[in-house]
Amino acid sequence: MATKYKRFVVVGLGNFGFAACQKLSSLGHEVIAIDVDPAVVDRIGPIVERAAALDATDTQALRRLGVEGADAAVVSTGDDITASILASLALQDLKVREIFVKVISTDHARVMERLGVTETVFPERDTATALATKVSGNALRNYIALGANFSIQEMGVPQEWLGKSIGELGVRQKYDVTIIAIHDILTDVIVATPGPDYKLKESDTIFVAGNDQSLKRIASVD
Repeated sequence: MATKYKRFVVVGLGNFGFAACQKLSSLGHEVIAIDVDPAVVDRIGPIVERAAALDATDTQALRRLGVEGADAAVVSTGDDITASILASLALQDLKVREIFVKVISTDHARVMERLGVTETVFPERDTATALATKVSGNALRNYIALGANFSIQEMGVPQEWLGKSIGELGVRQKYDVTIIAIHDILTDVIVATPGPDYKLKESDTIFVAGNDQSLKRIASVD
């Protein structure tokens, strides 16, 4: 079945918004990019479907640009909390289906959540949390928080697990976590949902999903 491409709106073309435009466009989606700075709009213009220098709190201007009924919007207005609030309200008025807002503080997030946006994104906090988790243990390579006390972590294979199969180790039963993928870093091959007969090698890293307490127990295995 053919991929159904979507129409996205990105408000605010700082580093976060600009990167969002680049990625969405590279995936083949229609992107409408908006910023008050004509210079940054000119830079993003060749990458996206449409780009305009305008006030994203102006509902009529947004409607003329073709924002109405878009599948989703990303609002990233930097430190201007008022602009993010008013832009989000304008997007809601235009029946944009989902609205994701980059926030700069927990208070900012609370306000946006009260307005009923789909999700708030706090990159600085999330990056700091991931980094702190990563540096706290030598085995941890990557950390992705999926919710309160639940995450996916990539880590090296504990020494005592080498040469043993997943079934033999009984990881799910013993630690209450699931190995969802294995990455052989030498061959750069990723095995998704490995079977119980897969034997772990020194060149492997494992992606495990579970609550943070259970994952911490694995990280402490020798």
